[in-house]
Amino acid sequence: MPSGFGFGTTAKDVLRGYNLHGKVAIVTGGYSGIGLETTRAFAEAGANVIVPARSPDKARAAISDLSRVEMEELDLIDPVSINRFTERFLKSDRQLDFLINNAGIMAPPLERDARGYESQFATNHLGHFQLTARLWPALKKSANARVVSLSSAGIRFGAVDFDDPNFEHREYDKWKAYGQSKSANSLFAVALDRFGFANGVRAFAVHPGGIMTNLARFMTNEELEAARSRYTALKTPEQGAATSVWCATSDQLQNKGGVFCLDCDIAPIITEFSMDQPLTGVLPHAIDPGFAQRLWNLSEQMTGVSFTGV
Repeated sequence: MPSGFGFGTTAKDVLRGYNLHGKVAIVTGGYSGIGLETTRAFAEAGANVIVPARSPDKARAAISDLSRVEMEELDLIDPVSINRFTERFLKSDRQLDFLINNAGIMAPPLERDARGYESQFATNHLGHFQLTARLWPALKKSANARVVSLSSAGIRFGAVDFDDPNFEHREYDKWKAYGQSKSANSLFAVALDRFGFANGVRAFAVHPGGIMTNLARFMTNEELEAARSRYTALKTPEQGAATSVWCATSDQLQNKGGVFCLDCDIAPIITEFSMDQPLTGVLPHAIDPGFAQRLWNLSEQMTGVSFTGV
């Protein structure tokens, strides 16, 4: 833009001077890694933060030193759990100013949810699609809300396979599945922004950068070494949270949305990249409006949830 920030910026740097008192944020996975640093930055700037967690005891311990932070139970791979969480939140009659769809899993062995859906697509994308749809009344109530979806450099591993998203007719590849889910996170931001801007809801996708967190727990030693060699300069969790917080709050992004952001700025579109180097921009398949609408339709079909039906 330029934003004035960059690779080394932390979430606290982004929010220095901001007063978020009266604002409400939900940060999925907000008790670990970059999610915890996102929660911390929002809370220290005065926002009230809800942290939905699949592991309540772990979450309570992680956020115990933070003020204005609430823990709630939520399992993104379980549609019933999502509905219960959103019903509790909507009953509080609060507006929702920031929804950070941060939680995710990366490269596990093949697992399926109760519906038969592949776990990475189900957790990383479909769970957040349903969560956002169910929270739509609270987002509209804000009239100035932002939804941030955590994508990643994983978009280079593959686009969404609309014919076989659940690996029912092709051999499971954990990295292709991860790439599909991260491409879906980006496409969701494109479609959501187009759907929501008339109601004051803008959406963004974020690549936080190379960070070693618990997300890498399924990686082999060889894969970890390859990742370390690719990212010669890794970010800290505090730096990894910066772009999420910037997308949620920056005045520079007023009247903008549906974009893919990296290092606290809008990422350039690139068509050439190396698997052995950090991703320097966004690939066309991850921001294609036609793919975004097709994913939206598929997601409604797979979840049985429609934004117009809430």
